[in-house]
Amino acid sequence: MSLDSVTQSVDEAVSGFFEPIAEWLGEVVFYAVPVGGTDLPLIVAWLVVAGLVFTSWFGFIQFRKFKLAVDVVRGKFDEKGSTGEVNHFQALTAAVSGTVGLGNIAGVAVAVSIGGAGATFWMILCGLLGMATKFVEVTLGVKYREVHADGTVSGGPMHYLPKGLAERFGKNGKTLGKVLAVLASFMILFFGLFGGNLFQVNQSYAQLVSVTGGEDGALGSSAGALFFGILIAALVGIVLLGGIRSIASVTSRLVPAMAGVYVVACLVVILVNITAVPDAVVSIVERAFNPQGVAGGVLGALIIGFKRAAFSNEAGLGSAPIAHSAVKTKHPASEGLVALLEPFIDTVVICTMTALTIVIANPDSLGKDIGGVTITSDAFETVLPWFPYVLTVAVLLFAISTVLTWGYYGLKAWTYLFGRSRTSEVTYKVVYTVFAIAGSLLTLQTLIDLADAILFSLAVINIIGLYLLAPVVKRELNTFLEYVRARNAGASTGDDDEDQDSVKTTV
Repeated sequence: MSLDSVTQSVDEAVSGFFEPIAEWLGEVVFYAVPVGGTDLPLIVAWLVVAGLVFTSWFGFIQFRKFKLAVDVVRGKFDEKGSTGEVNHFQALTAAVSGTVGLGNIAGVAVAVSIGGAGATFWMILCGLLGMATKFVEVTLGVKYREVHADGTVSGGPMHYLPKGLAERFGKNGKTLGKVLAVLASFMILFFGLFGGNLFQVNQSYAQLVSVTGGEDGALGSSAGALFFGILIAALVGIVLLGGIRSIASVTSRLVPAMAGVYVVACLVVILVNITAVPDAVVSIVERAFNPQGVAGGVLGALIIGFKRAAFSNEAGLGSAPIAHSAVKTKHPASEGLVALLEPFIDTVVICTMTALTIVIANPDSLGKDIGGVTITSDAFETVLPWFPYVLTVAVLLFAISTVLTWGYYGLKAWTYLFGRSRTSEVTYKVVYTVFAIAGSLLTLQTLIDLADAILFSLAVINIIGLYLLAPVVKRELNTFLEYVRARNAGASTGDDDEDQDSVKTTV
């Protein structure tokens, strides 16, 4: 029996078993109600409302403290002897690598093809709201993280939900928190294996095969797929063995590089069509409130934009706090401020650049069907005929960084469920690398759909916890702002021995 027939049989067997489960859970998690002629998924509304509530509760912190957040990333308020494994910049890039990916390339094209140029406006707004949610969940992640005897750190909803709820509500809160922590760990682990690993490898392999000559080429054979899977698995396994320090070391170089290449390509298309930029910007704003040919009109464009942004930046899902919790800091809110930059980079900058490129280039494929990465690729190809090759490199880099970050997320979920013994951790890493190999051979689309539904169901329990623990976050923010004021006062009088070069920061 050939490898092709074996993989096909596995795909069919898995789909046949899990498809009813995936369909049922998908219908529950992504349940939509008809509003204004279109369907509104309640989970998207749940995420957007959280963004609105936290933006209001913290006084538009994503705008007021943006400069301070940048200063924290640059290390202006670092303290010697802080507990943690990585610096602020490395924690940010590790978390960004888990969200920046195909959603920014293909997801934006889907939004524009369905919701028109106006969907871009609503994507940006949703990204701005998500910044406040990220601030809250990451502050809690650092506040209630667990520092182990060997100096490594574990954080995320599986830690701040039980600890935070026990601290605020006593015994009942502790019991509820433990139940939610187990559920959160399972959801993160499941998505990490299928959505964060298998899907990323599968899609990057498909793009590589497409560019190098299709299925008839050597890479398109079963042997080629197996070789690709083993190569990716080896790379991921080596980095994963080094823990968050190794992952952060790679992503701190990989994320800026891949984002830089992609943004430069966007700028090339935009600059070549510079005279069309004003009209494109006007079109994005006008069609946000007066969309043409979009089901549901303004509300339809809004829902599409919000949906793609929510799926892209993962604000409120509880995944990013796992990476951010490893930061070296004595002030949890400092990393919360760093984290609010994540949706800005992911959605406001990269997704907007993609959308603007598509709107300006207006490729022939736009409007013909609901395409994804092909529309984005065609938009670049109008100016850069060789861009599909660059896009392939970008997809590969995005995929590898995502696999690495979700490997770390999954490890923390695994160790919470099964313990931190060396045997347990090695078992997980072996399982995770095997899934990377399977990604090039199998699609397992049903399990990927199931993983999506499970991950977004995490947002329900996570955001309930965020609401209940918001007062804790406000106290942590005030504590950090007092530290910043004292630090700036010391710098202005020359008394700050730790950092004579500190710059006065408006707080």
